[in-house]
Amino acid sequence: MTTHLDTELDRLKNEIEEMGSLVRNQLGKSIDAFIGAKKELAKEVLFQERRVNAEELKIDRDCENIMVLFNPVAIDLRLVFAAFKINSHLERMGDHAKGIAAYASKLTKPYAAELLTPLQLREIVDHIDDMIASNLRAFKDADTSSAREIFRHDDRLDEWNKKAITVIGDYIRNHTDEVEGMLNLASVVRKMERIGDLNKNIAEEIIFYVEANVLKHEKEKI
Repeated sequence: MTTHLDTELDRLKNEIEEMGSLVRNQLGKSIDAFIGAKKELAKEVLFQERRVNAEELKIDRDCENIMVLFNPVAIDLRLVFAAFKINSHLERMGDHAKGIAAYASKLTKPYAAELLTPLQLREIVDHIDDMIASNLRAFKDADTSSAREIFRHDDRLDEWNKKAITVIGDYIRNHTDEVEGMLNLASVVRKMERIGDLNKNIAEEIIFYVEANVLKHEKEKI
């Protein structure tokens, strides 16, 4: 028999999925704007940030209402706690997308192909998008196996980040008149790496919700 609490928890999961889809869209547009120096697209991302913030507040209120009205326990309680934190992590991803769009809005021309090609920004964003999508499915299906795969995917992002910083450093040595633009590019790289870390945080929350297993201080064991 489906209870009112079950219905509200399912709705909460759907809201997290919608929030994740919105953030994925923001991230994809922000990197497209940055790669192509598309100011109008960057402005669209900056404007849409209001919707991300509004959605975060709505989900927070729904979590609070479930706690007050239904007093959930055990796995239901952990689900609400996890949703509250996942919501926050997704909002921070949206903030990073906004930051990338802000850099894009100031570009007067795209970066040189000889620089962008080895950085593989689009490929890395696609990888991040897959991580977010996988986490959203794992949360909805209570699938901790898929959640644990996120840690392996993040290792790839860490390797890419190290390579990207080397590529940018080498480029600066040969183009000393472009230092400011390179610093902005390095900041974008850092933001994408942070989004990977936030995906790891979400995976940890999923495992906590399903298994009551806290991984925050046991990452080296994963």
